[in-house]
Amino acid sequence: MNAAFKDAAHLFRLAAVFVVGALVFVGVRAALVPKSFGQYGHYRANALADIAARPVNFASHQACEDCHSDIVEKKKSGKHVHVNCEACHGALANHVNDPGSVQPAKLDSAVLCVRCHEANIAKPQAFPQVVSAEHSGGAACNTCHQPHSPAMDIAETTGGTK
Repeated sequence: MNAAFKDAAHLFRLAAVFVVGALVFVGVRAALVPKSFGQYGHYRANALADIAARPVNFASHQACEDCHSDIVEKKKSGKHVHVNCEACHGALANHVNDPGSVQPAKLDSAVLCVRCHEANIAKPQAFPQVVSAEHSGGAACNTCHQPHSPAMDIAETTGGTK
């Protein structure tokens, strides 16, 4: 029987290395993984409280519409009727809270519009798309289109009639 275990010492050393490695892994994992991890699924449950504690940045489209009813009327007849204001204008809770001192930044339509409307084969065919480098000849989008109701008005842009 002694002969059978004569060469087994290296196997015991290998097993000891695996056991020590597993203990180190469990110890490091216990130290690094937050206690709330896995409480509600495969994420850190305390992340919900962390997010809820952050300041509110978005005001909601209703807050915008309460003051800017003229824009609401334009949007009702336009293609952007279902696009919320802050999708283009950004988070504006500070503006809603203090409209006199906090003014939204002036938007660059040549940059902003192509975020959604730059031609891309992955977009639905019915979605309005342009190759911006060829479409406008370098002019800003709001030269020909009204952002809140973007259908092009030929009479306004050319001086002619429809």
